[in-house]
Amino acid sequence: MKQILSIVAHNRPGVLMRVTGLISRRGYNIDSLTSGSTQDPEYARMTIVLDADELTIEQVCKQLAKLSEVERIKVLRRETSALRSMLLVKVHAGEKQMEVLQLATAFRSHAIDVTGNSMTFVNTGDEGKLCAFANALRRYGIVEMVQTGIVALERGDEALEVKESRYEWPHAEEA
Repeated sequence: MKQILSIVAHNRPGVLMRVTGLISRRGYNIDSLTSGSTQDPEYARMTIVLDADELTIEQVCKQLAKLSEVERIKVLRRETSALRSMLLVKVHAGEKQMEVLQLATAFRSHAIDVTGNSMTFVNTGDEGKLCAFANALRRYGIVEMVQTGIVALERGDEALEVKESRYEWPHAEEA
């Protein structure tokens, strides 16, 4: 099952490598990874998606919490989180540019480059929406495509701030 980790760590060289190295050394494949600065430039936020069971994720989180640069870790649930990815896709539109543009508009996508033969679109949303958009464009001929990893925030008023506790396992509240 795909599990989403949200990690706040010091924004310094080598921290991302230490986090990903710890995960890969244990034989786990990272399905998706995004990292960027937060509202506090001293910290970066990583969103990592792993295909693993809950016990494995718990062990990974415990190991990550031992890294001195890692300040906070939280396992996010899909149903209580806002999840988004970005897709850039270039299609061979040719004479069907208006048709392709109408399709893109239906998916709330935006054209960011238009030439005589091709169109490049940007779209954001959940994985299902982006996959559906890409599949709808296949009949026109996809020239190239790239998708970012997931970025995620928990819905509601709570925030993953730097606090004393470094690790939040979602099931602790239910026990």
